[in-house]
Amino acid sequence: MKPIVSIIMGSTSDLPVMEKAAKFFDEMEIPFEMNALSAHRTPAEVEAFAREAASRGVKVIIAGAGMAAALPGVIAANTVLPVIGVPIKGMLDGLDAMLSIIQMPPGIPVATVGVNGAQNAAILAAQMLSLSDAELSARMAAYKEGLKQKIVKANAELAGVQYKFKCN
Repeated sequence: MKPIVSIIMGSTSDLPVMEKAAKFFDEMEIPFEMNALSAHRTPAEVEAFAREAASRGVKVIIAGAGMAAALPGVIAANTVLPVIGVPIKGMLDGLDAMLSIIQMPPGIPVATVGVNGAQNAAILAAQMLSLSDAELSARMAAYKEGLKQKIVKANAELAGVQYKFKCN
């Protein structure tokens, strides 16, 4: 099995956030790899990874980083693959990381999800991949239908909750 998505994190301390992406890819049967690379501590390795990812069959990269959060941007600067940035909550509740990731210069886009939003990053990556994979598209449609059914069920349960002035 060869990975088609790469999950990169600045350090293994980011794993509790980034593993949500890994769990989603397992659920959707999407082969992925997961590595720790630091834009500041291993810059040569980050650049080599980014330059070689497409030739290894990777189609989307998810990069999680906190504080200065340079990792997604450095990866995006060295590849033509789509990069999805996940700001990791640390200092300033993740606002610093989010701003670092979304403020990319023209020509070096990084799609960005919310702070600690690794699951949404995985869903976005899967939606990108499903454009050329009918089976994955069907699994994604089933996943979205499941989300809908959770709300339908919750609303039905709310209908049974009684309050003196509740009208529905």
